Amino acid sequence: MPAYETAPDKKESEKPRSVQAWLWSEFKFFAKLGVFILAFITLVWGHFKIPSESMQPTLEVGDHLYVSKYAYGYSKHSLPYLLHKLPLPEGRILSRLPIRGDVVVFRNPNSGIIMIKRVVGLPGDRIQIRNGQLFLNEQPIARSRIDGRLYREHATQRVRSVNVYGQSLPGMEHGFVIYERDDSHRLDNTPSFIVPDNSLFFMGDNRDNSVDSRDPENGPGIVHMDYVMGRADRIMFSFKRCNRNEDLYCPPKGRVMKKL
Repeated sequence: MPAYETAPDKKESEKPRSVQAWLWSEFKFFAKLGVFILAFITLVWGHFKIPSESMQPTLEVGDHLYVSKYAYGYSKHSLPYLLHKLPLPEGRILSRLPIRGDVVVFRNPNSGIIMIKRVVGLPGDRIQIRNGQLFLNEQPIARSRIDGRLYREHATQRVRSVNVYGQSLPGMEHGFVIYERDDSHRLDNTPSFIVPDNSLFFMGDNRDNSVDSRDPENGPGIVHMDYVMGRADRIMFSFKRCNRNEDLYCPPKGRVMKKL
């Protein structure tokens, strides 16, 4: 009689993988996913949340931002979490200067805290504040009063009264709105600052409630480009809430994917 090969039993040929093989497969998948996410939030996109009123009324407490990581190039401070503390070289690759008026996320070179402010001065600029008036290269930057406003501070719950002004910087396509309590705040009269090469001068839009480049002792001072992390492009969404029955200012509704 002719000999025939016996087909292997289906159950024997499809034996389940061992637990170790399954775990190794899952580990490789999540490792690849982690590398992709790390690369994405380092090179492309960053998510930041606003903790204070220093950039009101442009940004409110609780706003969640989309930040472009590639807008100005990369340094070790572009890395998320605590990875900037790794022994990496200083410097910046694909470096590009911001435009005056850009809202920028950077790391405070003195404290290491992540901050967000508006670029007011570029390399070579001379900046000074006189009686609340911003001077750029000896020229006053006009501001036009819009109205007065009351708002409640998130941390202290105190009600603040501010004057609301519109302002624009040279080179900007659109203006922005700033708050001023008065023109006699401690940072409303400053010495003249000259911005060094590859550095930036920052100010908050809530001028009398912002620690920024005007205050080199307590704030970040003039910031080198190496500490820049990215450009704030959009408000993705906001958890800002306030009581609209108190006659206090409340940010407009619909702050979702709002372009800055």
